Amino acid sequence: MAWDEWERLKTSAAERDSTRMQLNRLPDEDRPNAGSPTGGFLKVDQQDLAAIGDEAFKLYNRLWKEARVTSTDAAASDLSGQGFALGGALSHVALRWDKQLGSVMDACALISNHMDFTKNAHAGDEVFIERHVSSIQTLDSGFDDDWAKPGKPNKIYEPDKKD
Repeated sequence: MAWDEWERLKTSAAERDSTRMQLNRLPDEDRPNAGSPTGGFLKVDQQDLAAIGDEAFKLYNRLWKEARVTSTDAAASDLSGQGFALGGALSHVALRWDKQLGSVMDACALISNHMDFTKNAHAGDEVFIERHVSSIQTLDSGFDDDWAKPGKPNKIYEPDKKD
């Protein structure tokens, strides 16, 4: 490529792109929270927390009822007793299943309990803030009385004129 051709291509590209600028980011319409009035901040209310905790509790109960396999241990010991190597393998799989199931159930219980705790903690925080703000309002109302017009000295602090 000759130098003059390079210069011509640069000039052409500059003219084509001179009126617009492209940033390396997603356009606003493709960003999940670009147009939200909260600016993309996470907002959760008590109903959301309760729903999450409730679903985690339901999942825990379903796992307890439906995912535990008690017959596998009996089958594994029976197969092992008959001399089948499959019995040991089945026992190994059953132990792994129980361990993994326990981990998932623990996670569900943790989520459920945490949502309940969070709901109660936020309710307590709400009461504390409400009390604190109302006490400030009560205290502040004592300072609302105007003893003098703005810019004028308070007569209480003026020197006694009887002298």
